[in-house]
Amino acid sequence: MAERVQTAFAFAGPTPEAPPPRGRARPARRASVRRAAVPQEQLDLGVPDEAARQRLAHRIAAHLKGGRLALAITDNRYTMIAVKRERGLYRVRLHHMFLSAEPAVIRALGRYIAENDRQASEVLGRFIDSHQGRIRRVPPRPTATPAIETRGQVHDLREIFDELNRRCFGGRITAQITWSGARHRRPRHHCSIKMGSYSVEDRLIRVHASLDRAFVPRYFVEWIVFHEMLHQVQDIPVVCGRRRFHTRAFRAAERAFLHHERASRWEKAHLAELLTY
Repeated sequence: MAERVQTAFAFAGPTPEAPPPRGRARPARRASVRRAAVPQEQLDLGVPDEAARQRLAHRIAAHLKGGRLALAITDNRYTMIAVKRERGLYRVRLHHMFLSAEPAVIRALGRYIAENDRQASEVLGRFIDSHQGRIRRVPPRPTATPAIETRGQVHDLREIFDELNRRCFGGRITAQITWSGARHRRPRHHCSIKMGSYSVEDRLIRVHASLDRAFVPRYFVEWIVFHEMLHQVQDIPVVCGRRRFHTRAFRAAERAFLHHERASRWEKAHLAELLTY
């Protein structure tokens, strides 16, 4: 059975690009390890010629201990390296930044492809970090300004936000906050509820309108708002091409909230009521 291994050498973004259809790859032949000479304008466009792809394949194959190499060059904005190991064959997709990589990086590629070597992974990570300028950037699409509604029938989000910002964050949080989600005239039971969310790009916190009810205590709404505010001050690492919002450090910071345990117990006891809106 094929083993799919995708590196953590990826960058955050919306939905990752789908890989192009794969054709039959020609087995790599051993050859000299001359440095690929690719015109800079082709590198910038991510459109290498076939000769450049073959030269890179030959350079990498020289460092593989057995096994054939099927190499594809991509202009993917999110995944820089992807490896699929099959019996006797390595299917590899590399970003075009590797076309002119120095010998040390090529050796690291060989070790990583064949052995998933950790030290080689660190070398490749540093190479990618230093060549981010070659990753194609897409300008953000203009979006409509979201409607901001902070004063609810029971709870005032602006008041809660400002108090938490002063007391817990020293005024550092610059996000906006609003109620979101529909409350039905005739409440019905739902299977799930997203009580809060934080948009990194828009710096916008949304709190579900189901929490704006008399039976929901203020400290519980504060807990939800505090959780979303944390996202602006906690690191959001990218692992395997996906943003990881709730790291160990994030969970530790969340537990520092004054009413964390109390709010957690209340949620478990009243979840059925929260799901009816």
